[in-house]
Amino acid sequence: MNVRRSAAVLAATVVIGTAAPALAAPSPSPFVPAGLYGSTDPTYDGVWRQSLALIAQHRAGVRPAASATDWLVGQQCANGAFAAYRADPAKACDAKVMVDTNSTAAAVQALSALGGHASATGKAVAWLKSVQNKDGGWGYLPGGASDANSTSVVIGALGDGAGKVLKDGKSPYDALLALSLPCADGGAFAYQPDKKGKLTANADATAAAVVGAAGLGMATAKAGDGATVTCTDAATPEGAAANGAAYLAEAVAKNGHLTSVLPGSENQPDYGNTADAVVALAVQGGTEAARKPLAWLEKNSAKWAAQSGPAAYAQLILAAQAGGADPRDFGGTDLVKRLNATGPAPREAAKPQAEKAEKKNEDGVNVWWMIGVGLVAGIGVGFLFTGRNKGKQQ
Repeated sequence: MNVRRSAAVLAATVVIGTAAPALAAPSPSPFVPAGLYGSTDPTYDGVWRQSLALIAQHRAGVRPAASATDWLVGQQCANGAFAAYRADPAKACDAKVMVDTNSTAAAVQALSALGGHASATGKAVAWLKSVQNKDGGWGYLPGGASDANSTSVVIGALGDGAGKVLKDGKSPYDALLALSLPCADGGAFAYQPDKKGKLTANADATAAAVVGAAGLGMATAKAGDGATVTCTDAATPEGAAANGAAYLAEAVAKNGHLTSVLPGSENQPDYGNTADAVVALAVQGGTEAARKPLAWLEKNSAKWAAQSGPAAYAQLILAAQAGGADPRDFGGTDLVKRLNATGPAPREAAKPQAEKAEKKNEDGVNVWWMIGVGLVAGIGVGFLFTGRNKGKQQ
């Protein structure tokens, strides 16, 4: 996932006509800002990995550290957009700050899930709407050609109202449909048309688009009802999502994983996109459809996640949850504990209301002491005290 985002930054740089930088994998950084998850250079993925970490923690029932949430909010520009990373968030964003739709939409999903950030998310959504393309979709950079990944992550940020966000009468779902291939070509989604307008199947784009076409995002994806995953050439968002899932099911049928195909490199298992495929398959076909790639990840992903950091652990947590596995015992690894260890310690979990009530009633008096007093005065009075307090806790 982080490799794809780095490639997207490079591709976007080429598109807008500036010199393309030499792009290497992020390396350990001598300075990691307080509150940020991960220890590698955040230049290309700071906001993205932070957003995924916060989403995964939230879905696992963990309360993120306030400093982690504050760091993410502090990355926002005044116009509502987010860049991949701003080294000096105190400095106002200018034309040189390359804001993008992916970072912005991921931040919206994280902050919306956590709650309490309506102002920040409202400004970010307004910005996303302002840069929507005429075909209803979004590119990585504002004004860039729509692609399946960017459009899907924005759908996740828009939530239930995504279908009503129109540009020239086109919705985000229209943009995804335009990038879907017929069953004769596998039923997948393309990332973008090539220069001649041809669509080529792309597993990464397909995994994202299956979830997006279902109107879901990273914070809301969940297992479906177990419908059969088949390709039917239905010209609807739901049909395109099912077709994409059928393509993914076939792609993982043999080995249980997707394969990365990078020019000049030997083909190898693609752990991140396999995790995304698990979520997509579960959304469309239920946990049974995701069983084989999920089992492969349980057996093989530990080393990759340890090397890749917080975004990898977050992807695996989301895959485990969607696929019906326990993220706290995923092939013997506690993914939640490992993720938490890559950043500031989470806040203490909120204590259940019943536990609080055991200790004190709403006036701060120990309930058990009151019951004891009631028993001294008479059994009936004691029960009255207990019943009154139970009624107030409901």
